[in-house]
Amino acid sequence: MVVSALRNDGARDEVALGAALDLLQERFGSRFTRGLEIRRQHANTTTWLPNEPADAVVFAASTEEVSEIVKICAAHRVPIIPFGTGTSLEGHVNAPKGGVSIDLSQMNKIVAVHAEDLDCTVEAGVTRIQLNNFIRDQGLFFPIDPGADASLGGMAATRASGTNAVRYGTMRENVVRLTAVMADGSIVRTGSRAKKSSAGYDLTRLLVGSEGTLGIITEVTVRLHGLPESVAAGVCSFPTVEDACNAAILTIQSGIPIARIELGDAMMIRATNEFAKLGLPETPHLFLEFHGSPASVAEQAEQFAAIAQEFNGGEFASATRPEDRTKLWQARHDSYFAVKGLRPGDTIQSVSTDVCVPISRLAECVTETSADIAANGLIGPVVGHVGDGNFHTQLLIDVTNPEEIAKAEAVISRMNERAIALDGTCTGEHGVGQGKRKYLVKEHGHGLDIMRVIKGALDPLGILNPGKILPDA
Repeated sequence: MVVSALRNDGARDEVALGAALDLLQERFGSRFTRGLEIRRQHANTTTWLPNEPADAVVFAASTEEVSEIVKICAAHRVPIIPFGTGTSLEGHVNAPKGGVSIDLSQMNKIVAVHAEDLDCTVEAGVTRIQLNNFIRDQGLFFPIDPGADASLGGMAATRASGTNAVRYGTMRENVVRLTAVMADGSIVRTGSRAKKSSAGYDLTRLLVGSEGTLGIITEVTVRLHGLPESVAAGVCSFPTVEDACNAAILTIQSGIPIARIELGDAMMIRATNEFAKLGLPETPHLFLEFHGSPASVAEQAEQFAAIAQEFNGGEFASATRPEDRTKLWQARHDSYFAVKGLRPGDTIQSVSTDVCVPISRLAECVTETSADIAANGLIGPVVGHVGDGNFHTQLLIDVTNPEEIAKAEAVISRMNERAIALDGTCTGEHGVGQGKRKYLVKEHGHGLDIMRVIKGALDPLGILNPGKILPDA
């Protein structure tokens, strides 16, 4: 008889766990480890959530190996936590109930590129930079850019997006089909490469954004796009965040096919100047990028410049040389590290969080959030993908100061509740993980009960990434 590592009351059974780990060690040899440091690295979290390592880490090399691991874990009811590159922000890779972390980074083969169909199939461990380097010579690129060099499997699991989402969409729109290992170890391949289908339930969309709680994504087919003929990037300053947001709103409402439009408030610009040596005026700025033919790019830039003037914007400084554009966007992507420089110290923790609202409510939500941060005496610059109503704040908190922690928690809570009240969401791209679970009741209501039914049907033992997404009933 096989014993269970998780009893019906949720407690651990060390005998069953040990039996499963012994089987995995025998099967995977040097690709299995119980070393504490590696286990802690696989529970990496960039928030103030505590590090909760799994009991072991297994490095898988194929979908079939993932299936083997899951079958062993399912037989002993051992929790399973998928791991890509560890860049997620809400404790997605933590193991609150212990178990086995399955590292998919060695599954990094680009299986097939169908240039004529503008799609490609890759294993889950392929990163976005790796893919773009591979397809660049074919005149193609993959547009989803969350900043970090995340794995495609992890990006699909968290429904990631990023700076290009305003034009190219999120992972939800760019995953064509996928392969996943389900909770019993069976392998499912969802959908086809056809551009559309009316055949059955959309299992691809069900698994995209499920954060490893419904299945482990091992392979994805994603949409590709042709490299634009011409690209222009630039920055424009504004006297207030509200002016910058309103300029972004009108830009979108005017139908300008802008590729990127990013907000940085005055504090964020100060941090970026110090980190990347940009020398920008320390006022709110919009960072922009236009794609198309040389004529259309020039026209888009002119249209935006006219809109910016309506909202007291400064001169729009455009950059077309690749090295200038790279410097500008690298500075934007390095904002996390730039902000940390505003308050150095061993006890200072950076807490990054995001919300998303309808674009018409963006200026209101950003302005109220910034005022709330300032009123509580906290350091928390605002940066955002304002073209789709998504923005972030990054609070710098002294974790040895209980009063400061309480203020920060209250600000974050109000930020999430404010976004939901404005018909928005508690997270536009970071995902739920552990950190956002408590907001789902208010956001989804009875829909949360339906999610629990789906979870129970696909993972009846509750072993797939437990403690994530769904709040305790």
